[in-house]
Amino acid sequence: MAFKDMTGQKVPNAVFHTRQGDQWVDVNTDELFSGKKVVVFSLPGAFTPTCSSTHLPRYNELADEFKKLGIDDILCVSVNDTFVMNAWADDQESDKITLIPDGNGEFTEGMNRLVSKEDLGFGKRSWRYSMLVDDGVIVKIFDEPEKDGDPFEVSDADTMIKFLNPDWEEKPSVTIITKPGCDFCAKAKEALKSHGVAYEEVVLGRDASMTSVRAITGHDTVPQVFVGGKRIGGSEELETYLVSDDCAV
Repeated sequence: MAFKDMTGQKVPNAVFHTRQGDQWVDVNTDELFSGKKVVVFSLPGAFTPTCSSTHLPRYNELADEFKKLGIDDILCVSVNDTFVMNAWADDQESDKITLIPDGNGEFTEGMNRLVSKEDLGFGKRSWRYSMLVDDGVIVKIFDEPEKDGDPFEVSDADTMIKFLNPDWEEKPSVTIITKPGCDFCAKAKEALKSHGVAYEEVVLGRDASMTSVRAITGHDTVPQVFVGGKRIGGSEELETYLVSDDCAV
């Protein structure tokens, strides 16, 4: 198996048959790539383990970081039909990624990366790779090594973002536990936003219970803010932390 080096070439022309609501909508490559800087990652199949646990979620997690580096869109391509891709999107944290159903494999074949997965009962699927595309022209491709199985070493989001900016360093993850109608929670979220800090919100009654909060934090009040695994505390402690020398975000 030898993959053609497509660097410097235009992406292949293809039409993707998508289902949006109750309507069929055809999307072509010009719409996806023309006048844009786009990151593409392609994978063997929706709902498969590596694709669901790591590949797609990490690109979604870093989508805002890619945007800061001038990326207009992030596309996830798979040789699956639109109904499968839509169901996978609903199942995943993928709101910042555009999932593209290459149901007939035309785009993937044009990329010379349509491979046989018949040993797994998959038929023809895409080899795992990622690429940077500028106005329809391929700037860089990261192909996974030609090994048996499903290698996942270089097409990940971190490799791509470090290609775009070799000095990029990941900031610690931030989580805030809140409950509806809590003024102190609103104050803490506003403080994070005003400092440009991205965060994930865990809402009591929807995502967790007060029992979980006590078990995790040893406290029975909200908000509770965590940075990189370290408990910061409530809204007042957060405001102090954000202007301190210890602030890592």
